[in-house]
Amino acid sequence: MILLVILIPVIAGALAFLIPFKKRSHMEIFLEGMVILNSILVWYLLLHRPQSIFTLANFTGNLSISFAVDGMSMVFGGLVSALWPFATLYAFEYMTKEEHEKVFFLFYTITYGVTLGISFAANLLTMYFFYELLTLVTVPLVMHTLKREAILASRKYLYYSLGGAAFAFIGLIFVIIYGSTTDFILGGVLDPGRIGDRTNVLLLVYVIAFMGFGVKAAVCPFNSWLPDAGVAPTPVTALLHAVAVVKSGAFAIIRLTYYSFGTDFLKGTWAQNVVMVIVMFTIVYGCSRAVKETHLKRRLAYSTISNLSYILFGVTIMTPLGMAAALSHLIFHAIMKISSFFCAGAIMHQTKRQYVHEVDGLGYQMPCVFGVFTVSALALMGVPGMAGFVSKWNLASAAVESGNGLAYGGIACLLISALLTAIYMLTIVIRAFFPGKDFDRETVKGITDPNWKMLVPLFIFTVFVFVFGLRSAIFVRFFNDVAAGAY
Repeated sequence: MILLVILIPVIAGALAFLIPFKKRSHMEIFLEGMVILNSILVWYLLLHRPQSIFTLANFTGNLSISFAVDGMSMVFGGLVSALWPFATLYAFEYMTKEEHEKVFFLFYTITYGVTLGISFAANLLTMYFFYELLTLVTVPLVMHTLKREAILASRKYLYYSLGGAAFAFIGLIFVIIYGSTTDFILGGVLDPGRIGDRTNVLLLVYVIAFMGFGVKAAVCPFNSWLPDAGVAPTPVTALLHAVAVVKSGAFAIIRLTYYSFGTDFLKGTWAQNVVMVIVMFTIVYGCSRAVKETHLKRRLAYSTISNLSYILFGVTIMTPLGMAAALSHLIFHAIMKISSFFCAGAIMHQTKRQYVHEVDGLGYQMPCVFGVFTVSALALMGVPGMAGFVSKWNLASAAVESGNGLAYGGIACLLISALLTAIYMLTIVIRAFFPGKDFDRETVKGITDPNWKMLVPLFIFTVFVFVFGLRSAIFVRFFNDVAAGAY
């Protein structure tokens, strides 16, 4: 079953490219049907998770391509499978004004399967394999328009990703040499008998691997590829920024920290301090750049850079509560950010406008889109009653509980980020609804909300922003159980 849910999107994407559909609607029905079917199978797998590891191929020693469903798989696999059907539906409408649709949906759908491969990887080698494959299948999506800026952005994304993979590979090699296994075991797999006096070497390798996987998680200074990737169609950037790529980077770092090296080995060391300082700086840097940025999607991209390091801040606390807080923001941020990106994409689709100053007066012409955007803005700020407040509260609580003096600096970074988030998000909302007395409403005449294919995902994401905010206890309890090894 695990291999099936990884292969179905790959096969579906290939068939959608090869089959000469008579009508575009036939392709839409086929792809949406296959994606929904796969998501149903994924959720069946998560609710009836197998206790054994499925091994696809054995190599020398204890190296294998294997898959399993544990607590982490349930979190990330559940997120990916829940969002992809809505993202695909949104993409159908958005791509009506784009070229090379079949090529787009080929790689877009394959990415679903590859991301699930990362989620269900049972060991570091398998995760690394699919992690690299994710780069290869998303590069064509970034360069989809084949314009000069898209080609340059795809090159930068490729170079950064391959460089990061090289750093991550160093971590893989050292886990193979100094670990009892490459399987993901909560608490880590390093063998004290093999480490000897090489503790500092392994700590350095951890920092290197952290930064390697951190390239996809847009950690400073390896984050400039992310805003540039905004030249891709919005369905791509939304998944790049909310689920597939950046969250795979954060997911990989959680696996590396808690399941490979282990917090008993890392906690209280200089390596913990180094990575914590890096993510704290990234939190403030990302939201500071967002305030300056005038391009709508690039502003949201810098916001993503900041929020990804929220997740990594929870990781670097290196306690069960820190891990649970990281998981909560991994899920909640995905909903908030994909919602805001889809709103930006709807604006661009309906108006061809791309800059913040160009949204003046659009709030009354596109009330549904800007209503949803307002909700996502408030949630990202951390307004109580919404998802963002819960995950930020969990992060601050984990920092206090850890007793780590440096983590208190992280709380200060969260507060600074909340203030700057209010500035760069509410600026857009205010300009849309309150353009000023001298505004000429003739400039927005005829502009309307998009059709249902775009609006349905937006409304559903908005509902979940409130569900996660008002009924978060059951989800937080599950994240705590995962962090405690109950799954």
